[in-house]
Amino acid sequence: MARNMDMTALRSFVTVAESGGVTRAAGILNLTQSAVSMQLKRLEESLDLSLLDRTGRSIGLTPAGEQLLGLGRRMLDVNDEIYARLTATEFEGELKLGVPHDIIYPAVPQILKRFAADFPRMKVRLISGATRKLLEMFGRGECDLILTTEESCGPGGRSIVELPLLWIGAMGGTAWRKRPLPVAFCSNCIFRGGVLSALNAAGVPWEMTVDSELDNAVEAAVSADLGVNVSLEGNLPPHTEVIHHGGALPALRPQKINLYVQRPDDAVSAAMASIIGQEYAQHAQAGRSNVA
Repeated sequence: MARNMDMTALRSFVTVAESGGVTRAAGILNLTQSAVSMQLKRLEESLDLSLLDRTGRSIGLTPAGEQLLGLGRRMLDVNDEIYARLTATEFEGELKLGVPHDIIYPAVPQILKRFAADFPRMKVRLISGATRKLLEMFGRGECDLILTTEESCGPGGRSIVELPLLWIGAMGGTAWRKRPLPVAFCSNCIFRGGVLSALNAAGVPWEMTVDSELDNAVEAAVSADLGVNVSLEGNLPPHTEVIHHGGALPALRPQKINLYVQRPDDAVSAAMASIIGQEYAQHAQAGRSNVA
């Protein structure tokens, strides 16, 4: 007799595997941790297999779980495509998404691609700006959803991933060895104040070699080895690299990528929020795997 997969439980399993834990998966799926845990248990019982290795400090996959992950992704993709093509044609209009310049890559192109496939009659207006500007626009109702990079999360938002903040410089560059340390920042960069405070606290003298309102001007200066900057892990600008300074520069606080949704009950906004959460969790997990 044919047996059917529980797609809800399968989605929870894939999300846990991709995000690295039940807590993160629960946030992405907008479920409680206990609900996700129950779905995982139900899936394992229905297959009579152990899918997750819970012996270590972090959740891993058993051989059966690794096999199911690839197959499960394919099943969910087909499920989502069927649902989108048969139901999404009623949705049309424009969705305004605000994203800081420095986190557009690598996740946002895939987010836009997935959303376009699910809602072919919806247009997305991508607004790139500094976190402070995007928060102001969101407060005025000028964006439907925004992503921000912040040390904490403001009212009405939720953190979708936390990433290390890293010192970056030109590939093979030596600017980080100079004193005073040449630093390059946009005038409205959300990281600027915290980084300069960290340098002051560590007793590292510094000078602002580039102080521009334009991100690409700062990126050009850093890639030319005229100064150093900072970047979230996995979001380095072209022609730059992480500085392995061996303690010569102060450690920086990790930062959160937060999501704010103007109308959480709106089906289109909720779908975009779900895609954003899944993609950033997947990229963060891939980054951790590459580091390991």
